[in-house]
Amino acid sequence: MDSDRDEQLADDRQPPGSPVFEAILENERNRRYLGERLDAAGDRVDTDLLIDIVRHGPVLEALLSEPLDRREIESRLDVSRATSHRYTQWLDERDLVEKVDSRYRLTWRGEVVAEELLRFEANVRTTHRLTPLLDSICADHREFVVEPFVDATVTVAEPDDPYGPVERFIALVDESETFRGFNTTHMAPLILGEFHQRVFDETDTEIVYLPHIVEKLFQTYPDRATDAIERGHLTLRTRGDLPYGLALFDDRVGIGGYDETTGLMQVFVDTDSPIAREWAERVYASVRADSDPVDERSPPTR
Repeated sequence: MDSDRDEQLADDRQPPGSPVFEAILENERNRRYLGERLDAAGDRVDTDLLIDIVRHGPVLEALLSEPLDRREIESRLDVSRATSHRYTQWLDERDLVEKVDSRYRLTWRGEVVAEELLRFEANVRTTHRLTPLLDSICADHREFVVEPFVDATVTVAEPDDPYGPVERFIALVDESETFRGFNTTHMAPLILGEFHQRVFDETDTEIVYLPHIVEKLFQTYPDRATDAIERGHLTLRTRGDLPYGLALFDDRVGIGGYDETTGLMQVFVDTDSPIAREWAERVYASVRADSDPVDERSPPTR
């Protein structure tokens, strides 16, 4: 999949998203060039200063909530008087806090630093949690955005529960009246007749598959698939290549990563984040716009 092409398609066909979503997308587009821009500016932040900011993260986070006096800082962080003095002195020397009526409060600069530090921590934590998914997605698919999945549910195939991700996916389908998505392989193994019965008969479904996957679906369920399409209950489309599995349910969105050898789902990540929904809608629209409809009278052939 050509990521630049898909991003351009998304930009051309989608209306502007929320300001937060657009800001996240802009950050994603620019992040790979940040080092070059900082080098060009000739004013990189000293590494020791960055480390010190991280070390002072707990007190910055505490003061982001509300101004605190010295004793409140000691109690909130469970630190000694000497440590709280060291914290506040360091922050004051760098114009990150100011003392007003015996309480320390963040300056405007301090608020920005505290917020960006929390964002950094959240994204590092999210990236760590999403490692099984990121490992299964080709590295050049840069349209994937980590930040909206900070509180996602991550289900990984384990030796004692190899079908956990598939079961999580099926459970969400069962709870949803509509389903849209695209996938590099079957959304669920073809042997799971109950799942496909729901897709064919109960859930309004639109799926973008690789051509040979649609062909296999028609071979396995020729009458039921044809009937579902004729009734307008199931819409199938095909595309020459796809990056991973994307699922849009009524209230959640999910992403599946698959083992290239076995074709089994290895990880499923889902969330009800509104920003993740915006991202998923935009990606799905770009993929759908570059796909071809399948007619029940002429399913694709190899």
